Amino acid sequence: MKIILTHEVSGLGAAGDVVDVKDGYARNYLIPRNFAIRWTKGGEKDVEQIRRARKIHEIATIEQANEIKARLEGVRVRLAVRSGDAGRLFGSVTPADIASAIKASGGPEVDKRRIELGSPIKTLGAHETSVRLHPEVAAKVNIEVVAA
Repeated sequence: MKIILTHEVSGLGAAGDVVDVKDGYARNYLIPRNFAIRWTKGGEKDVEQIRRARKIHEIATIEQANEIKARLEGVRVRLAVRSGDAGRLFGSVTPADIASAIKASGGPEVDKRRIELGSPIKTLGAHETSVRLHPEVAAKVNIEVVAA
Protein backbone atom coordinates (compact mmCIF):
# COMPACT_ATOMS: atom_id res chain seq x y z
CA MET A 1 0.00 0.00 0.00
CA LYS A 2 1.29 3.44 -0.88
CA ILE A 3 1.11 5.96 1.99
CA ILE A 4 2.26 9.48 2.83
CA LEU A 5 4.01 9.79 6.19
CA THR A 6 2.77 12.65 8.38
CA HIS A 7 5.33 12.04 11.17
CA GLU A 8 8.83 10.62 11.27
CA VAL A 9 8.75 6.82 11.65
CA SER A 10 11.99 5.16 12.69
CA GLY A 11 13.30 2.84 9.98
CA LEU A 12 10.69 3.97 7.44
CA GLY A 13 11.09 7.64 6.63
CA ALA A 14 10.41 11.25 7.53
CA ALA A 15 7.26 13.34 7.34
CA GLY A 16 6.22 14.02 3.76
CA ASP A 17 7.82 10.87 2.32
CA VAL A 18 5.75 8.63 0.06
CA VAL A 19 6.53 4.98 0.87
CA ASP A 20 5.23 1.50 0.08
CA VAL A 21 4.43 -0.69 3.09
CA LYS A 22 2.48 -3.85 3.74
CA ASP A 23 -1.29 -3.32 3.86
CA GLY A 24 -1.67 -4.56 7.45
CA TYR A 25 1.13 -2.34 8.78
CA ALA A 26 -0.50 0.72 7.23
CA ARG A 27 -4.07 -0.20 8.11
CA ASN A 28 -3.48 -1.42 11.67
CA TYR A 29 -0.59 0.72 12.91
CA LEU A 30 0.40 3.78 10.86
CA ILE A 31 -2.99 5.19 9.85
CA PRO A 32 -4.83 4.73 13.21
CA ARG A 33 -1.97 6.45 15.06
CA ASN A 34 -1.94 9.34 12.53
CA PHE A 35 1.62 8.58 11.45
CA ALA A 36 0.46 8.33 7.83
CA ILE A 37 -2.38 8.95 5.40
CA ARG A 38 -3.37 6.97 2.33
CA TRP A 39 -1.77 8.09 -0.89
CA THR A 40 -4.12 9.61 -3.44
CA LYS A 41 -3.63 12.00 -6.32
CA GLY A 42 -5.23 14.71 -4.18
CA GLY A 43 -3.07 13.74 -1.21
CA GLU A 44 0.03 14.35 -3.31
CA LYS A 45 -0.71 18.09 -2.92
CA ASP A 46 -0.51 17.71 0.87
CA VAL A 47 3.04 16.36 0.64
CA GLU A 48 4.49 19.81 0.00
CA GLN A 49 2.60 21.28 2.96
CA ILE A 50 3.82 18.45 5.23
CA ARG A 51 7.41 19.00 4.08
CA ARG A 52 7.19 22.75 4.79
CA ALA A 53 5.91 22.02 8.31
CA ARG A 54 8.71 19.50 8.81
CA LYS A 55 11.35 22.08 7.85
CA ILE A 56 10.05 24.42 10.56
CA HIS A 57 10.28 21.77 13.30
CA GLU A 58 13.41 19.86 12.33
CA ILE A 59 16.93 20.70 13.31
CA ALA A 60 18.36 22.33 10.20
CA THR A 61 22.09 21.70 10.34
CA ILE A 62 24.55 19.24 11.78
CA GLU A 63 26.19 22.06 13.77
CA GLN A 64 22.87 22.88 15.43
CA ALA A 65 22.30 19.17 16.16
CA ASN A 66 25.78 18.87 17.69
CA GLU A 67 25.08 21.91 19.87
CA ILE A 68 21.85 20.34 21.19
CA LYS A 69 23.69 17.02 21.61
CA ALA A 70 26.27 18.70 23.87
CA ARG A 71 23.50 20.24 25.97
CA LEU A 72 21.66 16.91 26.24
CA GLU A 73 24.73 14.94 27.25
CA GLY A 74 25.56 17.53 29.91
CA VAL A 75 22.16 17.29 31.59
CA ARG A 76 21.68 15.02 34.58
CA VAL A 77 18.23 13.47 34.28
CA ARG A 78 16.46 11.99 37.33
CA LEU A 79 13.08 10.38 36.91
CA ALA A 80 10.98 9.54 39.97
CA VAL A 81 8.54 6.68 39.41
CA ARG A 82 6.44 4.34 41.54
CA SER A 83 8.06 1.01 42.22
CA GLY A 84 7.69 -2.14 44.27
CA ASP A 85 9.90 -3.44 47.07
CA ALA A 86 12.29 -5.33 44.80
CA GLY A 87 13.03 -2.31 42.61
CA ARG A 88 10.63 -3.29 39.83
CA LEU A 89 8.46 -0.51 38.39
CA PHE A 90 4.69 -0.55 38.12
CA GLY A 91 4.63 -0.45 34.32
CA SER A 92 7.60 1.00 32.45
CA VAL A 93 9.20 4.33 31.61
CA THR A 94 7.92 5.73 28.31
CA PRO A 95 9.63 8.09 25.86
CA ALA A 96 7.11 10.78 26.88
CA ASP A 97 8.23 10.41 30.53
CA ILE A 98 11.86 10.77 29.46
CA ALA A 99 11.12 13.85 27.33
CA SER A 100 9.35 15.60 30.21
CA ALA A 101 12.16 14.64 32.64
CA ILE A 102 14.78 16.11 30.29
CA LYS A 103 12.79 19.35 30.07
CA ALA A 104 12.27 19.43 33.86
CA SER A 105 15.99 19.00 34.55
CA GLY A 106 16.90 22.02 32.45
CA GLY A 107 17.64 20.35 29.13
CA PRO A 108 16.35 21.30 25.70
CA GLU A 109 12.85 20.32 24.62
CA VAL A 110 12.96 16.94 22.86
CA ASP A 111 10.25 15.33 20.75
CA LYS A 112 9.22 12.02 22.32
CA ARG A 113 9.27 10.32 18.90
CA ARG A 114 13.02 10.98 18.64
CA ILE A 115 13.81 9.03 21.82
CA GLU A 116 14.91 5.47 21.09
CA LEU A 117 14.77 2.90 23.88
CA GLY A 118 16.75 -0.29 23.33
CA SER A 119 14.52 -2.23 25.70
CA PRO A 120 11.73 -1.15 28.05
CA ILE A 121 12.92 0.43 31.30
CA LYS A 122 11.27 -1.56 34.11
CA THR A 123 13.80 -1.33 36.94
CA LEU A 124 15.31 1.34 39.17
CA GLY A 125 18.86 2.49 38.52
CA ALA A 126 20.91 4.07 35.75
CA HIS A 127 19.83 3.57 32.14
CA GLU A 128 21.11 4.94 28.82
CA THR A 129 18.87 6.03 25.95
CA SER A 130 19.53 7.49 22.55
CA VAL A 131 17.96 10.64 21.12
CA ARG A 132 18.05 10.89 17.31
CA LEU A 133 18.49 14.64 16.67
CA HIS A 134 19.47 14.48 13.01
CA PRO A 135 19.93 11.57 10.59
CA GLU A 136 23.67 11.75 11.30
CA VAL A 137 23.65 12.85 14.96
CA ALA A 138 22.43 10.93 18.01
CA ALA A 139 22.88 11.92 21.65
CA LYS A 140 23.31 9.46 24.50
CA VAL A 141 21.31 10.48 27.56
CA ASN A 142 21.91 8.89 30.97
CA ILE A 143 18.75 8.57 33.04
CA GLU A 144 18.65 7.74 36.72
CA VAL A 145 15.34 6.10 37.64
CA VAL A 146 14.58 6.50 41.34
CA ALA A 147 11.66 5.48 43.56
CA ALA A 148 9.02 8.13 44.16
